[in-house]
Amino acid sequence: MTGSGSLATLLVLADGRLPAGGHAHSSGLEAQVSAGRVRTLTDLAGFLTGRLATGGLVAAAFAAAACARTAALAELDAGLDARTPSPALRTASRAQGRALLRAGRAMWTVPAPHRPDVHQPVAFGLIAAAAGLPPTHAAVAAAHGTVSGPASAAVRLLGLDPYGVHALLARLATDCDAVAATALTYLDKPVDELPADGAPLLDIGAEHHATWEVRLFAS
Repeated sequence: MTGSGSLATLLVLADGRLPAGGHAHSSGLEAQVSAGRVRTLTDLAGFLTGRLATGGLVAAAFAAAACARTAALAELDAGLDARTPSPALRTASRAQGRALLRAGRAMWTVPAPHRPDVHQPVAFGLIAAAAGLPPTHAAVAAAHGTVSGPASAAVRLLGLDPYGVHALLARLATDCDAVAATALTYLDKPVDELPADGAPLLDIGAEHHATWEVRLFAS
């Protein structure tokens, strides 16, 4: 079944309740909470703002490119791999990509990529295309996903007021749109010229987090 490309279709794909394993990942937040760097709603705002400007831009650019260039998935996947220096984060991204593909195939006819565990943003773009969504929608949803996931994790990790957390997400909505718009300016550029913004502290935290015997989230 081919998606209509409507806004309702976008909501289905971007829904945090989609059974794609996202609830099992904190996007690096758990390690930062353990280190004492994120304790309050104000701290969370700083974390999410930084994540959106770095990983959010990369995810949005690659999701949009994958949506527009489904024939170049292998190249895009390799490019994203090169932008993920942490082995733990590479593993987490590929695990989420595999789960996302499984969910996408339950709803739409999704072509098989070059490997079953492509990185999550690449899988997202591929599924968005299969659902009939344009790269614009893929970019916005990918950018939003980089902050909504850890925001949800923050409620579980810190016991923050969920109303306050969602108010924070509402304030970040304009920033998500701006990041998506920037990501779209790279749509026709070679993979090597796509954004490569990183967050070294999250990479280091991910490697420490992967060694923990007891943890609430997979990443």
